[in-house]
Amino acid sequence: MEIQSIPLGDWIEGGLTWLTTEYSVVTRAISRVTQTGIEGLNAGLMWLPVWGLLALVALLCWKAASPRLAIGAAAGMALIWNLGLWDPMIETLTLVVIATLVAVVIAIPVGILAALSNRLYRVIMPVLDFMQTMPAFVYLIPAIPFFGIGSVSAIFATVIFSMPPAIRFTTLGIRQVPVELIEAADAYGANRRQKLIKVQLPLSLPTVMAGINQTIMLALSMVVIAAMIGADGLGSEVWRAIQRLRPGDGFEAGIAVVILAMILDRLTQSLTKSRR
Repeated sequence: MEIQSIPLGDWIEGGLTWLTTEYSVVTRAISRVTQTGIEGLNAGLMWLPVWGLLALVALLCWKAASPRLAIGAAAGMALIWNLGLWDPMIETLTLVVIATLVAVVIAIPVGILAALSNRLYRVIMPVLDFMQTMPAFVYLIPAIPFFGIGSVSAIFATVIFSMPPAIRFTTLGIRQVPVELIEAADAYGANRRQKLIKVQLPLSLPTVMAGINQTIMLALSMVVIAAMIGADGLGSEVWRAIQRLRPGDGFEAGIAVVILAMILDRLTQSLTKSRR
């Protein structure tokens, strides 16, 4: 007995075709703005001399964390420069920074609304489960028809892939604020906005920062994968090494990714601890 298969793939392709046709003006405008931001941040970071950016990163790590992190960050970035991967590292950092900023700007308001509304919470949690269990490579598929090959598509896929932790942690942080403190705010006559700004958000800030940390890590991993659709940076170095069967070059680029990830992770963790 033959059972007719559901043409789910055809429906998805038809939906993507309709979206790209009907909203091509919007996607082109987003692509131009995003590309301008990428080029501007890239140019600004590459304008700085190597020693200048090294000193800036070391000073930031020193102030936010400890002298040990500052020395380690400077040594790691010096190794990246010595391996000849400075420009790809800058390009990767640019993509991570822009994608993280966009993801956080979208995720935190959504997380706040989900924390304050049980109905929205019940709707958005299954959506986040779906987004987090979907393989990362799948997010590259709709990015190409919307924005074409290149860094803009990488930003789009990275934002979608890295948003769920920030939404989850924001919702969790606000919902874990002790009920006694909420009741105390009510007793003093605080309205809903005042409770959110003066009680719930300050107390949930360490949890929110932990979500941002996870978003940064996911963004970095996705930016590397996005080299498959033409994104520049360390991921393209890894992809080029795979295509040319040059494992040494691939490991060098991989080590540079690890160094960048460790610096960003330790820095955001230090900020979280200081806020706590």
